[in-house]
Amino acid sequence: MQITLTRRKALALMVVAAPATVFGADVRFELPVRSRVEIYKGSGVWRTVGSTEQYSTSRSAMLICDMWDRHWCGGSTKRVGEMTKRMAQTLAMGRSKGMQVIHAPSDVMDFYETYPQRQFMKQFAGTRVEPGLNLVDPPLPIDDKAGGCDTGESFYKAWKRQHADIPVEANDVISDKGNEIFGLLKLRGIDTLFVMGVHTNMCILNRTFAIKQMTKWGMRCVLLRDLTDSMYDPKQKPYVSHDEGTALVIEHIERYWCPSALSADLERGLG
Repeated sequence: MQITLTRRKALALMVVAAPATVFGADVRFELPVRSRVEIYKGSGVWRTVGSTEQYSTSRSAMLICDMWDRHWCGGSTKRVGEMTKRMAQTLAMGRSKGMQVIHAPSDVMDFYETYPQRQFMKQFAGTRVEPGLNLVDPPLPIDDKAGGCDTGESFYKAWKRQHADIPVEANDVISDKGNEIFGLLKLRGIDTLFVMGVHTNMCILNRTFAIKQMTKWGMRCVLLRDLTDSMYDPKQKPYVSHDEGTALVIEHIERYWCPSALSADLERGLG
């Protein structure tokens, strides 16, 4: 994967006084991850496969996708609120060991306009990237065409900022643009992205900074499966509970896009 930055731009980025990461020693850690394998190709029979992978804090980042203060769907707002404190704990552990934290709450960059963490990322706005790998993109196992809200509300733009329970610290960065985030990752030699937030079947997969595009650009993504949720209404196919719908999408991601892990295992590995 190639990235294009002018020499002058690259040099400028290295001396910016905004969140320039000066972390401690690199920490190598192990993490059990889960994936899915079709044992016999074309059979439709998939097996759960676990492995223990090696990672490095200096080459890893944690990305928070669209954890807004409020969602148009009441059920989603409730579940996001329940997730934030656990997420903040995992982020704090990652920061303490030198991992870059990226806040990516789409559509609310105006709120963060004056934040140095946002101003810093604007310098990557000129990053030009190629489309990336041409990967198979099978249909989801759930029907979300009606929006996926399980509590009956209709769409409106309810969000103004990221949820306040997720703190933005000095060395964090803020962006909702894939090319900006990819530019930062490449400049700092980061090759692994731990993704958390909402929603598995929508933004987690499809944002320009999220799993599909980052995977196409050669980034190793890992979904933190206990720090995510889906937009799924049990009144729609395959007519299972909301939690089962989320589990089906996580399984889909494990099959076709990237492995998943648990936040507790990540903290244990870092600790």
